Order: sequence, then structure tokens, then C-alpha cells
Amino acid sequence: MSLLAIYSQFPDQEACIEHIESIRFGDEPYCPHCGSVEVARKADGYRVGRWNCHACKSSFNALSGTVFSKTKVPLQKWFMAIQIMVNAKKSLSSCQLARDLDLTFPTARYVMHRIRAAMLTEEGSLLHGVVEADETYVGGKPRKGNRRSDDTPGPRGRATSKTPVIGAVERGGRVAAEVAGSLKGPSVLRFIQSNVDPDGSLLITDEFTGYRGVRDFMPHAVIKHAEQYVDGETHTNTIEGFWSLLKRAWYGSHHHYSKRWMPLYIAEATWKYNHRKSGDAFSGFMRECFAL
Repeated sequence: MSLLAIYSQFPDQEACIEHIESIRFGDEPYCPHCGSVEVARKADGYRVGRWNCHACKSSFNALSGTVFSKTKVPLQKWFMAIQIMVNAKKSLSSCQLARDLDLTFPTARYVMHRIRAAMLTEEGSLLHGVVEADETYVGGKPRKGNRRSDDTPGPRGRATSKTPVIGAVERGGRVAAEVAGSLKGPSVLRFIQSNVDPDGSLLITDEFTGYRGVRDFMPHAVIKHAEQYVDGETHTNTIEGFWSLLKRAWYGSHHHYSKRWMPLYIAEATWKYNHRKSGDAFSGFMRECFAL
């Protein structure tokens, strides 16, 4: 669905609420607070989409308990923000969204973080088959000195204060990634066990010692980057490609991730990668958002 289609298909608040109700309630409206189907539309001419629950005596709408709950931003702008974000392969800044949708910067940042939070809660099956795992570091690069003689490269990877991120990708399939509190063996093993199905799967990593504990959990192949980057089908190029997308968003649009909000940016990159083959990412996001 294009941005023009969003604008024409959902021209006002009523059309947006009607669409959300069809996704969330279908043909049988229910109360999101108690689950009762003993509900009826509230006769409020100035508040569109309100319902009354005869069981728990509460008032609600289709937005209750969702990313849109209690928002004062028009739903059409929410829909357009979702469409812009899911189509931006390398993401976009809050300033850009504020300009595009005529929002203030704090409002645009709030909207984007709420959308990313919905992406963070996406659940999927365990990765299976040939799975590549790797870790990377996200953060500022060292400034070059004033003199050409000072342009020696700074430290990289574990020698820096950058934030570590660990990920695993199923070749031709989904990716799972998260901010890593630690890259020691037990933490790495916990991540692999939480995201990879050991039955019938092969894990491929580099020679980082943190993956040694995986050998007792599932088949494990190692590509030694000190010697070569590809040995037949043994390589980590797929996960490296995902890291490049993540870092392009950081370099080109965001420039800085605080540790508090970094999980949301990781979630955005992960969600986009997992829906890269979808012909209508907007509808996919909306279905997941209201699959309560």
C-alpha cells in the first residue's frame, strides 16, 4: 500500500477507526478489559468509536490497550507514519517525520518510538535450518586528528565502549537480534537457545570464543576470518548483510542511539528485515498490532 493510498483510503478519523475495528473486532465486538461480548456503541456524537460494556460497566474503543491508546495525534497521521517507517529501508529521523507530517519533533519521536515498541513485541518461531550468528558493536566512530599523521584507525569491536549487539539469521528467512548485556559464553548461549531450534539446524559463527558453549547444544561450524571469509557454504555473510542495514540507519539517519532506546531501533531493523518480502508491510504491521 502506497502513501497516496493511505491518504485516500483513510481520509478522516472515522475511516481510520472503522478500519481498526474491522481488524481488531471483526464481526463480534468485545470488551478489551474483560473480554465480554455484551457491548454496545456509545451514543456520543463528539467521540467517534466509543463502546460501553454491560458486563464490567467500562467504556472503551478499538484503540484501548494498543500502541494508539489515548493518543491525541490524528489516526491518519499515525497510519502515514507507519507506512513511511515500514518502507524506509534505512529508517528515517524524527526530524524528517516531523517535517513530512507537520508534527512537532517531540511528537514525531513519540510516535516513532510507539511504533518501534509494537515491532519489538513481535513473536515468531525459532530460527531453523542453516543459521548464522554474529555480534557487532554500534556507536560513535573515533574522530580523525587535525594532522594527516593522526589518521591512524582507532580501536574496533571489543576494544571500544560501543554497545554490543548479538544476532542470528536463518538463511533465506528471519533474523533475531538484541542488545547484549554481555558477550560472555553463558549470555551468548542463552541467546542462541532462546532463538534457534537445535533440531535439524546448523549454527555457523566466526571463531569468537563466546560460541564455544554452543557445541554441546547443537551442530556448530566455524569460519576462521583470520584465514578466509567463505569456505563453501560456511560463512557469515548473511548476518553481516543485516548488520550493514542496521549501521546504515545509524550512520545516515539517527547518528546516535542511547542505551535506553537502542532496543527499539534494533527491533525496527529486525522487523523490516523479517518483512522484506511482504508486498504490503503496512497491513502486516496493523494485523500484528491488533492481534491481541
